Amino acid sequence: MSDDKSRQNGRRALLRKAAGISAGIAVAGIVATQAAEAAGMAKSAVKYQDMPKDGHQCDGCALYIPASTAGKDGRCKAVAGAISPKGWCELWSPKS
Repeated sequence: MSDDKSRQNGRRALLRKAAGISAGIAVAGIVATQAAEAAGMAKSAVKYQDMPKDGHQCDGCALYIPASTAGKDGRCKAVAGAISPKGWCELWSPKS
């Protein structure tokens, strides 16, 4: 009987360790995603261009952050650097 208890305790310990590792991996993934968003992706990685494509442009995108002053370039939640309101990239997503 003590042998059965020892196996059960061993399994429980293994399951606890696996759960801890899974949680750690999930947290690391969230932190990595947040860091990537904060740093911003390279314009070349998303094929950014300073002109609209197929009627879509950055100022109509959910990720676009307008400049506080009219006539200035804005920013993007996912792409690094200044973003033209008339620009476009592969991440374009319509505002809801």
